[in-house]
Amino acid sequence: MSQSRVLMEVGSDGVAVITISNPPVNALAIPILDGLKEKFAEATRRNDVKAIVLTGKGGRFSGGFDINVFQKVHGTGDVSTLPDVSVELVTNAVEDCKKPIVAAVEGLALGGGLEFALGCHARIAAPRAQLGLPELSLGVIPGFGGTQRLPRLVGLPKAIEMMLSSKPIMSEEGKKLGLIDALVPSEDLLKVSRAWALDIAEKRKPWLRSLHRTDKIGSLSEAREVLRIARQQAKKTAPNLPHHQICLDVIEEGIVHGGYSGVLKEAKVFKEIVLSDTARGLVHVFLAQRATSKVPNVTDVGLKPRQVKKVAIIGGGLMGSGIATALIMNNISVILKEVNSEYLQKGIKTIEANVRGLATRGKLTKDRAEKVLSMLKGVLDYAEFKDVDMVIEAVIENVPLKQKIFSEIEKACPPHCILATNTSTIDLNLIGEKIKSEDRVIGAHFFSPAHLMPLLEIVRTQKTSPQIILDLMTVGKVIKKVPVVVGNCTGFAVNRTFFPYAQGAQLLANLGVDIFRIDRVISNFGLPMGPFQLQDLAGYGVAMAVGKEYAKAFSDRVFKSPLVELLIKNGRNGKNNGKGYYIYEKGSKPKPDPSVLPIIEESRWLTNIMPAGNPISVTDKEVLEMVLFPVVNEACRVLDESIVVRASDLDIASVLGMSFPSYRGGIVFWADTVGASHVYKSLKKWSEMYGGFYKPSKFLEERAIKGIPLSAPAGPSATSKSRL
Repeated sequence: MSQSRVLMEVGSDGVAVITISNPPVNALAIPILDGLKEKFAEATRRNDVKAIVLTGKGGRFSGGFDINVFQKVHGTGDVSTLPDVSVELVTNAVEDCKKPIVAAVEGLALGGGLEFALGCHARIAAPRAQLGLPELSLGVIPGFGGTQRLPRLVGLPKAIEMMLSSKPIMSEEGKKLGLIDALVPSEDLLKVSRAWALDIAEKRKPWLRSLHRTDKIGSLSEAREVLRIARQQAKKTAPNLPHHQICLDVIEEGIVHGGYSGVLKEAKVFKEIVLSDTARGLVHVFLAQRATSKVPNVTDVGLKPRQVKKVAIIGGGLMGSGIATALIMNNISVILKEVNSEYLQKGIKTIEANVRGLATRGKLTKDRAEKVLSMLKGVLDYAEFKDVDMVIEAVIENVPLKQKIFSEIEKACPPHCILATNTSTIDLNLIGEKIKSEDRVIGAHFFSPAHLMPLLEIVRTQKTSPQIILDLMTVGKVIKKVPVVVGNCTGFAVNRTFFPYAQGAQLLANLGVDIFRIDRVISNFGLPMGPFQLQDLAGYGVAMAVGKEYAKAFSDRVFKSPLVELLIKNGRNGKNNGKGYYIYEKGSKPKPDPSVLPIIEESRWLTNIMPAGNPISVTDKEVLEMVLFPVVNEACRVLDESIVVRASDLDIASVLGMSFPSYRGGIVFWADTVGASHVYKSLKKWSEMYGGFYKPSKFLEERAIKGIPLSAPAGPSATSKSRL
């Protein structure tokens, strides 16, 4: 914290420049807030100060309130550690200051940072500065007056959109909206801001208090209509996020009863919802994502990442083409190799369609799209591999084929080259066992579609060198993925943890529970779709192949259902041919297919596990738990074997790789909120009723009995597979 301080300098012009200095983003940590209070009081007191400019050091205004404070509050449950900033500092010390204060904004003003700027009497910004209130993405609402001042500066509809979406705008748009008073080049920012502050002091420019303005709010009936529509929209898009509705309540309070009344309600509500499950979950996910970049014996041993400029990809199918798209989109040249011209052309066409699709959606310009595509070259042999920095093998899940490719690339590539495989289940030791360079073998497991999904699971073996791991982590960040380093086993961390998900659903289906109800319960919980619709989407071939791998590796806890085989026999292949559990017609949402019911009945008859031949009677809560508790159980084994560095890595991987709802904090965090004891007792009861699939793991049993959270670090007895 030695670098974190608030500086003040008074110039000969009588302007005090107060500067926030807390690298890298000038977060408003508690010592910074104390420093601001002190400096504003001093500047107000001093006779040689006529006006004040507030700014941030190092080209950034402020990234907002220090999120680590939330973590401490969640740990203790004590909200009294949250400082009173809204009334005491932003309203009393800034907005109601006897001397004009101008915010000089550069780089970013987010969250509390923007709220401080809103409290100032004018805002001058440099070009391309990000302005936003992203608090709702952390499960809270703006707490320094933002719910009241933003609508008064940009109008109600835009303010609601900015808060509910958590998306920032650029200072150029801010100027058009009236949020920013002037846009000036960075080098003139302080000079113009000082002059502006003096102009207000000497009545040449208006002295405006945002909280007192009403000109952009419109009539009360208009405002209420805007809020009504926003509430309906939030119910649809964020049904499980109550803080969206709470934010709208607080905005409405200020419109009906005045800005100051709104500020008081905001401060009160902020302290209440900071302890909600949603805030706990979202803050945990935010910090968990940050923690993934720290890997013991890799990121803490003084290694420097090497630059990866050119990557070869073997296999231009769905995964290979998606990975190639992600690389070229971020200025890494790609050599795409296929076995024949037909497959190669198909792969190149897919990549072109991916890139042009992004251009059509306005994610990049046509010129940029052409430049991106010029970084791709298709080949049919290894001649071009002599100067690549990394190879990613993305062929079908076939061990002899992968071994053959690795023997060939070891010979064709330079000695520093990273030898990566995109396998989703196969043990890496098998893939690399026939080559000498096993220290360069690593898993680069992308999730489909690879150019859009944010997770990169980096799989290391006992032999993978730390340098190779660090280099791949760096590539992951360059291509805007979140790299999570995991150990080597069947299915690795994410797919292994979630393999019981589909099986739990199949078990329930064979016990007589309606499959469409199961899907509904899971999507109501917050996953984008239920397990049966997901199976339709992935195709049944994948389900069969993956199922065999898990049956081999974890035979003691696999539930075998004939249902998928029966569907294939019936000529169904899910979304691929428009026939699965659901009917898929162009332009309409998937609809349950009643003609699948006799096939499910046949599966029930073959498995014969319904008690006395009758369907079981279960609540929605039990349906949810019977599908997700086996996933928690497998997560416990993954933790016990130290497949992940820390439990929060599995949380972030479940959110980014499996779309587990982020507001529930990830699979392990959620299990801890439910309680290890309840998970254990439920699984124990079901294992006695329905067999070994539900049998609780030793790790879960031990934690439940001793009352230790599942996320607490494992003891020294754990057998480490991720070589920590």
